[in-house]
Amino acid sequence: MDQTVSQLLNEQINKEFYSAYLYLDIANYYDSLGLDGFANWYEIQAKEEMDHAMLFYHYLHNNDVPVTLEAVARPDKTYTNRMEPLEAALAHEKYVTSLINAIYAAAQKVNDFRTTQFMDWFIKEQGEEEKNSSDQITKMKLYGDDAKGLYMLNSELLGRTYTAPTLTL
Repeated sequence: MDQTVSQLLNEQINKEFYSAYLYLDIANYYDSLGLDGFANWYEIQAKEEMDHAMLFYHYLHNNDVPVTLEAVARPDKTYTNRMEPLEAALAHEKYVTSLINAIYAAAQKVNDFRTTQFMDWFIKEQGEEEKNSSDQITKMKLYGDDAKGLYMLNSELLGRTYTAPTLTL
């Protein structure tokens, strides 16, 4: 595997674990406000990000590429209202999309078709992640200032259940 591609894939493992930390931090914030549905949604989001890290991990191993694990940075955000974590999540998902696109472009540049095919799933996933984050902001703008609306939105998010990704390596 091309050195640049393998380095980007290795780095993505760390970025995915950081995403999990960020979402656990957001869950922690919402939990402190008594919004258990929001906390649930972000706890599940953190699990998904850990799964994504492991998909990259296994992909590298399956291609005889050594994995280098680095320290995971501590989230440095402080939130002062219910909207800020949602906006931070959307900004973060857009950042992750740029990372995924960079890996895809690097693999495409060297005709690494196996990696581009692997990355296709993540390209689609990032579209879903950005839409989910954007939808949460829209809903919070519509209902977040109304106590009954916030209760209903929190209840909706409490209903989210964890589903492991189905990507064949």
